Amino acid sequence: MMILLFSLFLIPSVMLGMAYWAVSLIFGIMSFIFIFKFNFSTLMTDLSYIFSYDLMSYTFMLLSIWIIFLMSLASYEIYKTGFYWQYFMLILIFLFISLYLVFLSLNLFMFYLFFEVSLIPTLLLIIGWGNQPERLQAGIYLLFYTLLVSLPMMVGVFYVYWNFKTLIFNLFSDFGGLFLYLCINAVFFVKIPMYFIHLWLPKAHVEAPISGSMILAGVMLKLGGYGLLRLSKLFISAGLKYNLFIIIISLLGGVVISLVCLRQSDMKMLIAYSSVAHMGLALSGIMTLSVLGFYGALVLMLSHGLCSSGLFCLANMSYERTHSRSIYLNKGLLNLIPSVSLWWFLLCSSNMAAPPSLNLLGEILLISSLVAYGAFLKLLLFLSVVLSAVYSLYLFSFTQHGQFSAGVLSFSSGDIREFLLLLLHWVPLNLLSIKAELISLCV
Repeated sequence: MMILLFSLFLIPSVMLGMAYWAVSLIFGIMSFIFIFKFNFSTLMTDLSYIFSYDLMSYTFMLLSIWIIFLMSLASYEIYKTGFYWQYFMLILIFLFISLYLVFLSLNLFMFYLFFEVSLIPTLLLIIGWGNQPERLQAGIYLLFYTLLVSLPMMVGVFYVYWNFKTLIFNLFSDFGGLFLYLCINAVFFVKIPMYFIHLWLPKAHVEAPISGSMILAGVMLKLGGYGLLRLSKLFISAGLKYNLFIIIISLLGGVVISLVCLRQSDMKMLIAYSSVAHMGLALSGIMTLSVLGFYGALVLMLSHGLCSSGLFCLANMSYERTHSRSIYLNKGLLNLIPSVSLWWFLLCSSNMAAPPSLNLLGEILLISSLVAYGAFLKLLLFLSVVLSAVYSLYLFSFTQHGQFSAGVLSFSSGDIREFLLLLLHWVPLNLLSIKAELISLCV
């Protein structure tokens, strides 16, 4: 709760003119305090009747504060141009508070409330600081996709209370019914997102500023996975009947989306579609209802949050120099900015689950759980893994090699802030795999 009070203290500080870098540094210090103050107990730690945390929620809270810190580093252009940067920092603080309370909630209604509240700052980021006029359409897509499935979830929350006479997660037991299964899980399927209901994500990513893309890829998609993990005990018997359909749709969708990635010429669109493919694999792991699947999904969500956010930062670095997201206008960057090409290679290799990244551990665990669930899924898993490597190599080779455009002959090769930003994505992404047993305690 100290972190929460500290972030509330930042609100008047920003309004009274605290420096941009001071706020950014405070978020960084808060993340390190959060790491060192935690005792890594596998038990649920109660803060009040409605707020509590365990290792799983701690993992996502730490990811949230880390991504918010990196967002403030990545958005230096907003401060440099003076484009309402105080309001921007206020939105980041409100976004952090809402995400923190989502992962801290022990009560289903409070979880639902903060789950919906976290949508508002994200929408303001896209509409307020997006680059193109189409950002309004992207914001409407994001809003209506989420809100249309939120109403059934509210009905599901009341239905749970009617049957259990409580909304505390720990007191739930199996309640096998298709109605409740669809009411509550639909909002998580949209958020994660599942294939067929993913159309809001590429639009939102493309029109969002770099901070919006980072928080969407890093944390907002993980809200869906976290909700499914938290409420899985409600749907054990229903899941045994219906989860196979979700698994097949997710894996087939992942293969189709991977093929779509190979036809993209927009860097942000390609990275956004790759997020759908990766989260489809994580969703399939959760739907197996096995400990191995839960652990693999958690690891993949954590690693994807760091890797995808880093790739969006790289795409933004190219965009700030060439003012284009096109792969064809960003060719030959190896000749122009070789130091940044190293980061492209490191993050693209992590995206294709090359060792020693955390993605590799997550994919191994998910593949093991899905093959144990049904051997007939082997072909889809094989195609998903191979195509993931193919589109990652496609992104790297097309942007770094070839003849560079004549319009990009003169620009800077990168500054310390940008290299620090990329380093802070890559180091936890690869070093966490060395101490992976810490994450295994979460489930």
